[in-house]
Amino acid sequence: MATGSHDPIHATIHKTSFTAPRRRHSAFTELDVDGLEPTATSFTDNDRFDTDTELAEDSIAPQSSRFTTLPRLFLLTLLLVIAIPLLCDTQLLGRPGTSVIGAKAGVIRDRKHKRADTDTDVCSRFSAQSALVNGTVYLYGGHATTEPGQQDNQWTNDFLTVDLSKSWDISSPAIKGLPQPSGPPAVANGFLWNSYDSLFLYGGIFQDTPAVEPAPYSLWEYQIKGSKWVEHKSPKTSAGNNSEDANQPVQQAGEGAGISIPELGRGYFFAGHLDHFTTPGWSIQTARLYLKALLEFTFPGYTNNAVEDLKGGKPAGADGAFRNITQGGIQDTAKFPNRADGALVYVPGFGADGILLSIGGGTNESFSQMNVIDVFDIASSTWYKQSTSGKYPSLRVNPCAVAASAPDGSSTNVHVYGGQNLIPYGQQIQYDDMWILSVPSFTWIEVDTDGQSVPPARVGHTCNIWDGQIVVVGGYTGPDLSCDTGFYVFSATNLTWQNNFNALSGGNPQNQQIAQQKDPQGLSGSYGYQVPVAVQKVIGGSANGGATITAPAQAATQGPFATGKPVTYTITDSNGAVVTQTGTATVVNSGNNKGGGGPNIAAIVAGVVAGFFAVLAVYLGFCIWVYRRQLTLYKNHVAMSQRAAVGGPNEKSGFLASSLEGSSGLRTESTDQSSGAGATSSRATGANSNTGRNGHNSDMPPLPPGVFPPVGGNSTTNSSSEDLMSGAEPSFVGVLMNPRRSLRVINRD
Repeated sequence: MATGSHDPIHATIHKTSFTAPRRRHSAFTELDVDGLEPTATSFTDNDRFDTDTELAEDSIAPQSSRFTTLPRLFLLTLLLVIAIPLLCDTQLLGRPGTSVIGAKAGVIRDRKHKRADTDTDVCSRFSAQSALVNGTVYLYGGHATTEPGQQDNQWTNDFLTVDLSKSWDISSPAIKGLPQPSGPPAVANGFLWNSYDSLFLYGGIFQDTPAVEPAPYSLWEYQIKGSKWVEHKSPKTSAGNNSEDANQPVQQAGEGAGISIPELGRGYFFAGHLDHFTTPGWSIQTARLYLKALLEFTFPGYTNNAVEDLKGGKPAGADGAFRNITQGGIQDTAKFPNRADGALVYVPGFGADGILLSIGGGTNESFSQMNVIDVFDIASSTWYKQSTSGKYPSLRVNPCAVAASAPDGSSTNVHVYGGQNLIPYGQQIQYDDMWILSVPSFTWIEVDTDGQSVPPARVGHTCNIWDGQIVVVGGYTGPDLSCDTGFYVFSATNLTWQNNFNALSGGNPQNQQIAQQKDPQGLSGSYGYQVPVAVQKVIGGSANGGATITAPAQAATQGPFATGKPVTYTITDSNGAVVTQTGTATVVNSGNNKGGGGPNIAAIVAGVVAGFFAVLAVYLGFCIWVYRRQLTLYKNHVAMSQRAAVGGPNEKSGFLASSLEGSSGLRTESTDQSSGAGATSSRATGANSNTGRNGHNSDMPPLPPGVFPPVGGNSTTNSSSEDLMSGAEPSFVGVLMNPRRSLRVINRD
């Protein structure tokens, strides 16, 4: 276990292949289904023989000529040995047995006495397996102590629930003990996968004090509707993308990172280790083996085209389908280390089926990075690395992590709580801090909990999110705290620890945000969640989303964050007005388990085409306006030029005339475009008519060619080379081809 209850021995590998352990077989296996157990008393062969002898002596007649007493006793004993196990529940040779009459699908019912319900009154509970289905948290196994300082017999097969459909105080949570099953083993630090109607117990560590020999691995399924356990014996792997070969026995690993994705119908267990507390026949002298494989389990009835046997939309059978992924991208390289005790989080979008984030973990000698996150693209079965920004958490193992989606899906905020530092061994330090990794910006944000009633630092706790509230159950708090209540609630919106769980009304069975409820890929547990102010300050937007940072702060060079986008939704208020809009949701087909989240090519093309025609329409309208203005000016110029030619010396040529009032009289100039570019006619009136070569007053300094003095109060500069189309009537095509030239002409008005 991560708290150092036994000394781990370090070993590393670059690729993990599961190998078949030697399996022990027994004639009878006890399978408890409805909480019933046999009550027959165990007895030895000698006891059985003596009892049979007494029965024979009381009931058998004196010896006949054909049979002696000894053969009769032998025959009676043989009949009892055969009949008793078949007709009733008993124990034979010290092994539990059940009736096999009417057994179906590996489920055997015990009908005599109900097994004891799980005791909910404990001193502490940690390293349990948990799952959240439709507002109910299921907890199985793990460690439980009944008194302070208890060091042995901590492993249990306790089975209990926490009801999140009602509000409760952390001092009196809505917990219920279920019957302790007799089939599934008492393990800790495994994982409880869940679909929408079943739980699946994978992996885990067997008890070390006193030591219990691990059993051969079986996948145990708890069917929620029927309240019964089903054993799937000796599961084997299937071949698939970036995976090991088919028909390899599935080993039972412990202390890995697990995640359930009921939206896709799959569960994952990443890394962990194998040793003599997980694997039958493993020598205590053999080093612990840390892993980096990703074990995928496709739930019964779901499809997965990455599995060879399920290609073409074929659903998994009653036993599901395992795939051992060991060759996904950087997975089989030295920069992808073996590890245990991390956390795994699912984030929709950025690929057809979403992504997984691996957070924390390590071995007994080193830690995994927190400033660089390993990212698994589910659709391509490939691992990548993504750098983060901002101050990041201390290196740690055994944190818990959950994800909450913004109402519009523009950001997914991963909450990471607690954990511990195991180095140096024997001096573990537990943490009580809360961090947020905001995706897709990949920015770490430390939550400020100063002044709050923060729970004691812990490790080995479980976290689930529902109604936007993180429910923390159990955890090891170190040797200083005698007992721990074990139930805490954190508001993911307000970023505060609170004294109760507040059940909300109106959510769907998956507890998705309102705008995401029509999309099977919408993240569950986020109903009622809003983006915290501390996160808004970093990624932009509002409580409803609208993040302005929609890509990693440390740019992605490859993988889903370089090519994909989050699945986004439109948020409206009660009146139907759009509150925030960041995109359109890509709805997946739940039957084929194919998601969406990449760029919508059709929408992009349509947007580009529409934008082009909008710009074109504006340009054409502008050109029409310029053309009409220039045509009007041209006609006015022609009329005024004609009047100037016949109107005498006092006639002026409007804005085309330039006048300069001198000390010796008035001089008038006009530029006549009718005679060609640059043609100038000058007329002088008053006492002085001396002009220069360009019609300037001889007393004035000459102006540069083509530049004329101002007209009256107008300050326009005329050009002899760019003047009213050089005598030609303007055309619309000319305006289209050279709008700047036409615009300069009309601006002289």
